[in-house]
Amino acid sequence: MNIILLGYGRMGKAIERLAYERGHCIVDRYDEENRNLFFNTKDFQKVDVCIEFSVPEAAQTNCSYCLDHNLPVVSGTTGWLEGVKALQLRAERENKSFFYASNFSLGVNILFEMNRRLAAIMGPQSEYEPSIREIHHIHKLDAPSGTALSLAEGIIETSHRFGDKPLSPSEYGEKIPIDSLREGEVPGIHEVTWHSSVDKISLYHEAFGRQGFALGALLAAEFAVTHRGALSMEQMLGFDEK
Repeated sequence: MNIILLGYGRMGKAIERLAYERGHCIVDRYDEENRNLFFNTKDFQKVDVCIEFSVPEAAQTNCSYCLDHNLPVVSGTTGWLEGVKALQLRAERENKSFFYASNFSLGVNILFEMNRRLAAIMGPQSEYEPSIREIHHIHKLDAPSGTALSLAEGIIETSHRFGDKPLSPSEYGEKIPIDSLREGEVPGIHEVTWHSSVDKISLYHEAFGRQGFALGALLAAEFAVTHRGALSMEQMLGFDEK
């Protein structure tokens, strides 16, 4: 694949290293300093996909421009969930390729699936209450993490404890306690706990580095090139085929 990187920070560099190992080509790299050059580009015929890891304030504009030019885009920027939902609707409506995930780690996406299954079991068990804990490095801009919000969303949707009214991401923390910590260079820790007065049940995931996230993003890019619509890790991993 010929790939454009939108965002060339830690994740962008990790994706670049692994992309070359997998036989792909990075044709352009854009960050905050040269981002305007991307928006002056009109011809993407030699580009297969764009991988976007930038900042919340720029993500929607970045991804919208890709869709404007029929360029499949994979985004892992967190902290703009309302914008994500709007672009997912657009991708479905216009039959364009928009792949979004709050976390591209294969292990975390298995955690998401386990979280939803556990929430369905625990929903009727009123003596148990859910909570979420997440720890990341001090450079992470958003809190709670997008992964923590996705875990909360999974609990809310499948436990059937919180009514039928749709909630915005900003309301998730009002329903489920989310403890966010920023420490050192921690790549990412997420834990979901259902606790009662007599015991607790926990799901736990810890990342040891960025390579797992980079691999997931490249697998998503490979998937996005051959699929259209609002794409997800659940689709790619086959979890939505149950």
